[in-house]
Amino acid sequence: MGEIMEGEATPAQLGSFLTALRLKGETAEEIAGMATVMREKALRVDVPGQLVDSVGTGGDGQNTFNISTAAAFVAAAAGLKVAKHGNRAASSSCGSADVLEALGVKIELTPGSVSRCVNEVGMGFMFAQAFHPAMRHAGPVRREIGIRTVFNILGPLTNPAGVQNLLLGVADPSLSETMARVLALLGVNHALVVHGHGGLDELSLSGDSSVWEVRGGDVKHWTLG
Repeated sequence: MGEIMEGEATPAQLGSFLTALRLKGETAEEIAGMATVMREKALRVDVPGQLVDSVGTGGDGQNTFNISTAAAFVAAAAGLKVAKHGNRAASSSCGSADVLEALGVKIELTPGSVSRCVNEVGMGFMFAQAFHPAMRHAGPVRREIGIRTVFNILGPLTNPAGVQNLLLGVADPSLSETMARVLALLGVNHALVVHGHGGLDELSLSGDSSVWEVRGGDVKHWTLG
């Protein structure tokens, strides 16, 4: 992880590492450890009060529109403080940064500007490439590989505002419980990890959705239909 963040790993080494880790399957402890390092290296956003985020791992291959960003607007309109963390598309048609930029939003803000947005209008956006500068070396390789990698997993876990309440969509059902355990290890206040019918990293409108609820270090599973 240190070599990646310092740009010392070659594209071939990074591609091999990401592919091998995907084939092996990431453990909760491995993911939590990498997320902790990324959090330490990120630019910090300080916003008082309870914050929420709606994010997804991506990689479901469904080419849906960016639902988590739309949900963030709805949550903010309902009175919640939303600190949205996102990036450009890695393996889908559009990421949250792509959507917001198309709408005319200035996505490359300073930490202070993001904090002001959250406090004044209820929602601020943290562009992952700007707030995790040490991870810029992984972007081109991720796009070339075109599959879900550990960085799809790490992105939703490394919100620079330290969000403690989140809705996290997971495309790979075998990772859902793992992601819930990672969030428990990271000490979040309350989170819902969801996987939708048909392989969505969203709640499904066409079938049941599996939900793993994380609260106070405990993980519970239930089905939403």
